[in-house]
Amino acid sequence: MTPAPPRRITRRVTTPSDAPAPALADLAEGFAAPDIETWVRLAQKGLKDRPLESLTGRTGDGVDSRPLYRAEDLACVASVRAAPAADRARPWDVRAVVDHPDPAQANRLALEALGMGAHSLLLRLDPTGCDGVAVGGQDDLDRLLDGVLLDAAPVALDAGLIGPQAANWLAVAAKGAPNAPLAFDLDPISAFAVSGQTPGAATGHLNAAAQAAARHAGAYPKASLFLASGRFAHEAGGSNAQMLGAGLASAVAALRALGDAGLSPADAAPRIALGLSLDQRFIEGIALMRAARLCWARLMAAAGIDPAPSTRIDVLASRRMLAVRGIYTNLLRQTAAGFAAAAGGCASMTLDPFTRPLGGANALSRRQSLTQQFVLMDEAHLGRVADPTGGAWAIESLTDQLARAAWAEFQRIEGEGGLIASLEAGALQSRVEAAREALVADIRSGDRPLLGVTLHAQDEASTVVDPRPDHTASSPDIRQAGEDSRCRPLVPVRLDLETGQ
Repeated sequence: MTPAPPRRITRRVTTPSDAPAPALADLAEGFAAPDIETWVRLAQKGLKDRPLESLTGRTGDGVDSRPLYRAEDLACVASVRAAPAADRARPWDVRAVVDHPDPAQANRLALEALGMGAHSLLLRLDPTGCDGVAVGGQDDLDRLLDGVLLDAAPVALDAGLIGPQAANWLAVAAKGAPNAPLAFDLDPISAFAVSGQTPGAATGHLNAAAQAAARHAGAYPKASLFLASGRFAHEAGGSNAQMLGAGLASAVAALRALGDAGLSPADAAPRIALGLSLDQRFIEGIALMRAARLCWARLMAAAGIDPAPSTRIDVLASRRMLAVRGIYTNLLRQTAAGFAAAAGGCASMTLDPFTRPLGGANALSRRQSLTQQFVLMDEAHLGRVADPTGGAWAIESLTDQLARAAWAEFQRIEGEGGLIASLEAGALQSRVEAAREALVADIRSGDRPLLGVTLHAQDEASTVVDPRPDHTASSPDIRQAGEDSRCRPLVPVRLDLETGQ
């Protein structure tokens, strides 16, 4: 029997030119036209004896957060959206903290973090070994960076007042990689604000940092030079607007110092990163990120920089929100902060190990500080959409009001003579202290609860962290000319301790 020939299966391919236009469903069909009166009536019914005003919250900056927004509320709102990430597969730098006192052990942990997928490293340097790697010279840094490919794994510095010397050491370490995307991240003002003193004039330390930045700017064209950070205000209990306002004032101080060192504003501005801290209140965090772009654009316009460089925002998850009690709830707070940073379009994100309040880290907390980011990036795909909350009336309104409050704080600081002068006079400290008192009162009253601490308080089995052996290095001479500068220090706080929990 002769087999039948194979049956030819044909199908008509519809081209876009002859495809019928799809019918768009009217999703509002069958529903009554919405009106505010009906919403108010239903809301009041659900509230029973509570007033409608009880649905309105208030941020630490006095900005109202209402339950309902309408298009009319955005009539005068400006907005600056984040640009799409250049690399959608890696939209931000997953940054690992390296702060073990012993440079040799810190090197092992740095390589371990890179092996687990970290994109870059944040090196906290402290010759005393108390709050970072005990690095006091070139040999110490070389030991710390042994085996790290600087052109493939960006390295950022957090070196306080030894920043200019650390920048010199890093430049020497990277001399074979001129295209290395280093982050010198010089930031002497934050060190002054936290410690309350500088050996020699604080302005001298700022100028020394600018001279070091100008010296390395040409050799490392991809390097970030300064970090304009207001994190010290946040970690001391300040509000988001106070943090952003201080960051803007720090950027202005850096621009002026870099100008005196020979860099034009147009050359200097793209090489200044904005440093922010975000806590678990992710709606406010997203609005803060968007407000930062709005304020940065206005600052660039005021400085006559056209076209304005895009804002590079480096996010560090808040340390003040971390708690000893309910230690694993720190993971939830950090994930919320990371979500806000990613949705807000951060350039880099750093999550401390969730065991930080215990005085250190262990294998689990180090791994989780990276895994949390990989989940946000690779599973939640938060980097695939630029400004995903843009157009949401509540977010747009909060962004606008927060930007106005931050700009007002920035102008206040500038009116006080700039950031260093404001710190020396204690003016900024007074405002931050008032904000901290209000925040602690809200936590105690239950208006701004801390999960695992003031809400659903829980105690867990003790968690062990790796020991931090004593290890010190010789400190370089960092004294500058002039009398020592002093100010009332903005000491970092832990909110669980502030509330007595």
